[in-house]
Amino acid sequence: MCGARSCHPPLVTRHLSAFTLIEVMIAMGIFCLVMAAIYSSWDLIWRAARVSQAAAAQVQRQRVAIHTIEDALTCIQSFQADMRYYSFVVNEDPPELDFTARLPDNFPRNGKFGDLNVRQLQFTLAAGADPAEKDLVLRQKPILLDLDTDEQQNPLVLARYVQTFKVECWDTNRAEWTTEWDNTNSIPPLIRVNLVLGGNTHDFGHAAPILAVSRVIAAPSQTMPAMAQSPGMNGAPNSPPNLPPPVVPPVKK
Repeated sequence: MCGARSCHPPLVTRHLSAFTLIEVMIAMGIFCLVMAAIYSSWDLIWRAARVSQAAAAQVQRQRVAIHTIEDALTCIQSFQADMRYYSFVVNEDPPELDFTARLPDNFPRNGKFGDLNVRQLQFTLAAGADPAEKDLVLRQKPILLDLDTDEQQNPLVLARYVQTFKVECWDTNRAEWTTEWDNTNSIPPLIRVNLVLGGNTHDFGHAAPILAVSRVIAAPSQTMPAMAQSPGMNGAPNSPPNLPPPVVPPVKK
């Protein structure tokens, strides 16, 4: 017979490694902090990219709007014998700039009108998608045709979030700028366009920066008088009289 000590093998004590509940909770807390930091960084980058893209788009729209108006005004035409087609109108309230021009082939929406490059243009403010938003829009039509429904309902949007659209004309008689030009049978020698954009919060999350631009544009031509469109005294048609060039006073910047 074997003794009690020799019949049973000795017991071996094993220590198993494991995480305690406190260690698991600490690890999860550290993981949540890391994920929160990553999300915050990503959200900050995304917001910065969105704001920069919106600001760049706003600056680009401002540039496009001013260039479009400048290009149109440098191609202006006016004939006194046909003022219902060639009138020049500027209003302050509501803001409006209306005239006729022979437009280049690269002018916006030129493909819609084909070879009809002589068109009446109307720059106005219209309500945008946001009730508080004002857009600078352009409507155009050939001089011998009516404004179609599509152009009336879906004008070309040149700039959004417009705070100010102001057009001034140089009055040579009073030697000052005027915001109303009802002398439709003449073209002012100088036109000043003031455009202010910005202040919206839709794309920025806060008030967008204000962008202001002002341009003084010299009219390249004057209204053709009616007598210049009629046959001359010697039977030669369209012989213009000897007209003195328009006097443009200096303008203080």
